[in-house]
Amino acid sequence: MWARVKLDIAWSDLAYGLRRCVITPDRVLLEESIERRSSAAGNALVCFSVRTAFDLALQTLEFSPGSEILFSALNIKGMAKIARRFELVPVPLDLELDSMLPSPDAIERAITPRTRALVVAPLFGTRGDLSPLIAAARRHGLRVIEDCAQAFSGPSYSGHPESDVSMFSFGPLKFATALGGALVHVRDPVLLEVMRKRASSYPVLSTSAYAGRVLKFAALKLVSARPVLAMLTSAWRLTGRDYEDALAEPVRGVAPLGSVHQIRRRCPAAMLALLERRLFGFEAAGLAPRIHAGRRLLALLSGVVVCPGAGNPTHQFWAFPILVENPSGVMRALRRAGFDAATLRRSATVAPPGDRPWLDPVVAREALARLLVLPCYEGMPERELRRQAETIRLACASPACNPTPERA
Repeated sequence: MWARVKLDIAWSDLAYGLRRCVITPDRVLLEESIERRSSAAGNALVCFSVRTAFDLALQTLEFSPGSEILFSALNIKGMAKIARRFELVPVPLDLELDSMLPSPDAIERAITPRTRALVVAPLFGTRGDLSPLIAAARRHGLRVIEDCAQAFSGPSYSGHPESDVSMFSFGPLKFATALGGALVHVRDPVLLEVMRKRASSYPVLSTSAYAGRVLKFAALKLVSARPVLAMLTSAWRLTGRDYEDALAEPVRGVAPLGSVHQIRRRCPAAMLALLERRLFGFEAAGLAPRIHAGRRLLALLSGVVVCPGAGNPTHQFWAFPILVENPSGVMRALRRAGFDAATLRRSATVAPPGDRPWLDPVVAREALARLLVLPCYEGMPERELRRQAETIRLACASPACNPTPERA
C-alpha cells in the first residue's frame, strides 16, 4: 500500500528531536537565532502554528466586530473559525480551478465598506502570481495575509513582498516538518512588535508533550511504510473499521482546529532546535524527485481527470489532488489496487454571509466534493505511477464508480 502522505522527516531528525528533549538548549537564544537567520530585514517571527500567527494578527489588528475578511474559499476549517471568534465575518472568494486562487474580479464582487482584510491561501504546494490580487486589495485599503501553510519550498522564499503577513507551517505533514512550529514574516514593524509582545505571554508547550509528539510520529512513520500499512489496512478492513480514522486521528489531535487553548502557546526549546535543523538544513534540490513524480503523474492523467492547481507556474506537489465524479468509488478502487487515496476531511469551503447568497463559492464547493488526494512522491517508480493512473482511468469509466441516474 502506497501511503498518500510521506512524512518528510528522517529517523535521524526524530532522534535529534528526542535528544533535544533530554539535553535542552536555551529556548530564547534559539528563537532569536531562527528569526535573525530567516530575515535580513528583521521581520521574522516564530510561532507555535499558522493558526497561532493568524490569531495573533487578528488580536493585534483589532478590527471592529462585524468587520469582514475575504478568504480564499477553500481552507482548513479552523481559519474561518478563528475569525468568527473575533466577531468578524468571513466572506468567501470563489476559486479558479487552474490556479486554485481567486481572481481580482472576485474581490471586487465581494468588497463592502466593512471589508478590512484579504486572506489568500496557495494550495497543494503550488504558488501562483498574487500580484493582481494584492493590487486589488490595496485599491480598497485592505490588509493582506498570505497563508503559505502548504507552500514552503525553502527559506529563500518568504512570501510575496507586498503581503502584510506571510505564514509558513512546519506541522507534521508539511515539507521540512519539525512536528510543529511556524515561521511568519510581518512587514509592518509596529504590527510585528505587538504580535511578538503578545506571543511572549503565551505558555510554552512542555518538553514532555513534545517528546510524546515525536514518539507518536515515529510510530506513524513506521506504520506508513508500505508492508506495515498494507498489513494494517487489511486487518482494519476485516473488522469493518475505517483505517483512515485510526491513522489520521493522531495527526488531527496534535492541535484541534480553532482551539484557543491549543494554539495560544509557544514552541518548546526542543521543537525550536528541530525547526532550526530542518529549516536551515533544507535543500530545495531535494524536492526535484517529488516534482518529477508529480509531473509524470500529471502527464499520465492528462485527459482523464482535472488536476486543480496544475496551471500554476510553481508546483512542489506537497499534495496531488484530482477531481472525479464519484470520489468514494474511485477511492475504493485505488485502495484495492494499493494506493491510499483520500478526501480532504480537514478542509471546508467558507460559507457566504446570509445576506449575500450570491457569493456562494460554487466552484470551490463542487471541487471539494469531487476531490481526492493521491500518493505521489519520490520513491514511487514509473511503473507504479502508471498503474495508479490506469486504475483511475478504469475506475472513472466503470459504471460501478459512475452509476447512470435512473430515468423517471
